[in-house]
Amino acid sequence: MRTAFERVHEADIVGSLTTIDRMIVRGHLRSLYFDGVIGAFLKRQGVEVAGFGKYVEAATERVVQHVKETAAKAGRPYIFQRTRMEGQDDRARAIAKRDGIEQGLVCVFGMLESASCFGLRAGHIGPEIRKCLHLYAYLIDPEFGLMHVKIQTWLPFTIQVWVNGRAWLARRLDEEGIKYFKYENTFLEISDLERAKEIAASFGKRRWWRVFDAFARRMNPLLPVVKKTGCGGYYWSIDQCEIATDVMWKNRTSLAKVLDDLYDHASRILTCKDVVRFFGAKVRPRKRPLMSYYRAYPKGDAVIAQYHPEGRRVKHWFWRNSIKMYDKWSVLRVETTINRPNSFKVFGSLDRFGRMQQGLKPMTKNLRNLWRFLEVGEAANHRYLEAMSVVRITRQAHKEVEALATGHRIDGRRIPKINVLGKPETDLFRAVLSGEHAIQGFRNKDLQRCLYGARAKDEMEAKRRCARISRTIRKLRGHGLVAKVPGSRLYRTTLRGHRTMACVLRFKFTDAPEQLAA
Repeated sequence: MRTAFERVHEADIVGSLTTIDRMIVRGHLRSLYFDGVIGAFLKRQGVEVAGFGKYVEAATERVVQHVKETAAKAGRPYIFQRTRMEGQDDRARAIAKRDGIEQGLVCVFGMLESASCFGLRAGHIGPEIRKCLHLYAYLIDPEFGLMHVKIQTWLPFTIQVWVNGRAWLARRLDEEGIKYFKYENTFLEISDLERAKEIAASFGKRRWWRVFDAFARRMNPLLPVVKKTGCGGYYWSIDQCEIATDVMWKNRTSLAKVLDDLYDHASRILTCKDVVRFFGAKVRPRKRPLMSYYRAYPKGDAVIAQYHPEGRRVKHWFWRNSIKMYDKWSVLRVETTINRPNSFKVFGSLDRFGRMQQGLKPMTKNLRNLWRFLEVGEAANHRYLEAMSVVRITRQAHKEVEALATGHRIDGRRIPKINVLGKPETDLFRAVLSGEHAIQGFRNKDLQRCLYGARAKDEMEAKRRCARISRTIRKLRGHGLVAKVPGSRLYRTTLRGHRTMACVLRFKFTDAPEQLAA
């Protein structure tokens, strides 16, 4: 379904595509963390607690030698680094290009990093934070393209898998013979966009834990021993997931016409405080592929640029989750990053008063919830684009602003008028329109944090604030500016709310000062 933003700019937009961008998955041997399991694990191998140190050192050496031998058999280099370097992925990509690697292992990086490991203290084995060797195996997978698998070489041998959803999508499009024009990690145009959307949506429905189990067997030679002792295999959890919605424009010139207004709206109206300006390197390949369906660019875009024009990125944070917007040649990207999924709900079994029932529960990092990550991220991106759809103020918004200054009744209940240019009201509008609320929505306490900042001095003041915000939300709902999410305490700004409150804020803080200064 098209968003309000796409309908406003439909003359200049080719279409939109939502995909999982970067995904970081961790594999834990979590059964070892249960009480008494690590001791039983050692005992079944004939190892006493006092011999834990020698056992772990030998196990670590076995893992390191296994990975090094695998690299040597493939004729690939092992590179030790004292610290993690910026652009490590680019370095692996350069090695693959230099050596002509199109599939298989590219290289292995080794470095010391802090991690949660098992240690022996006072005759007791338990988790502790310590430094140990981590091995990054970079490979070009037939399904994922360039990716890496990292293994912690000290017990409990935690594994991390980094994959790119767009690289996976590109390979699926190649299999089906669907043509596309791609710059770096961005699709500028796809010949069959509807089919591409179907393929991208299927990413969240695959049983990826089977694929990741295969990577774990290749990296950890001790995994058969762990399973033989009854400790099971790896439990896969989503450590970080980026869900991006790309709005593809016909050309860079069309997008550049609205970029300034979009970024200005994000910083002024959506109160974004994290704004970054950057310059990139080459933005397009020197020679454009010969593709019959690809439309010619206007004269301004026909010149192959050597350096990226000035780019910007705006980012909003809500707890540990974030949503950001930036441009990449002729694509406007809105991207939601989920680090803390328990802020959202998922349908499943939950324990209520000792009985298992079906209902909504906080979403966990379980890899089986990947479909829900994609669903939540796409909804957040669409809400942010909906907020951006009001950048071009229409005559309808002015009529709705006039309606705010008039009180009315709904089902016999009086809805008071709003002084649209008063300072308390404009502060309220800025708080409600804040961009981080597009991720999930806002609660009473979220508006309190935005409007008051400091905590209440006593319990009585806290109750007054809560009641005052409740009355304010009721007023906003009465005027149709916000709507309640069913079955929760969350509220979200409606399209009318974005249109009306943005019109008020733009008039007060932008249009009126400029007119008076003139």
